[in-house]
Amino acid sequence: MINISFSHLIRNEYYRSIFYVMVSFLLLSQQQAYAQKISSHEFFDIDQTFFNGKVKRFHNLSTFKKYFGEADSSKLLIDESPCSYIFEYEDGSKDAGDKYLYKNGSRFENNGDSVAVDEFRFQSNNFIKYKDSILDGSTTIEALRKLFPNAVKDVMEMDVFREGKLQVITLFEDAEHLSDGQVRIFLKNGKLYFMHWWFPC
Repeated sequence: MINISFSHLIRNEYYRSIFYVMVSFLLLSQQQAYAQKISSHEFFDIDQTFFNGKVKRFHNLSTFKKYFGEADSSKLLIDESPCSYIFEYEDGSKDAGDKYLYKNGSRFENNGDSVAVDEFRFQSNNFIKYKDSILDGSTTIEALRKLFPNAVKDVMEMDVFREGKLQVITLFEDAEHLSDGQVRIFLKNGKLYFMHWWFPC
């Protein structure tokens, strides 16, 4: 009887190459299945979105201070090492001075005079006006279903760092599905909790 351990096979170059091909194929299959699953999801129309009823996603520092006030704190992105910068240049380069601005739990990205919403928390009376709807911390998943029926149908549960298990709705960032980015809407206890612009590493 031949007894060959799994670790011995992995150490063998031939079997190791086969193993990595199988793992890569499995991951690719999972990614394709997921992509196919969300292909019917709606996109989040940022042109019809106003944070706290007034502010567009991309704005400047004076607008930030006018409607949100002074930041509670800030951190350099270079110290946080995110997968991507909102204000990243086409060649992949980044400004070392880019930073996160934190206000009432929400997170904004800042480059010079430019500011963009990265993560928006529906607390401290924060809300968004989306098309003709007001979305805030009391908004239920049933209310979101009216706006994003296909995405809500595929709602998932995700283990979020420092938050625990939350429901998440995945939306496309653009109507043509050209961007790899997603808008992820998180719910806690069935109510709108926060939203985040996610981009793969």
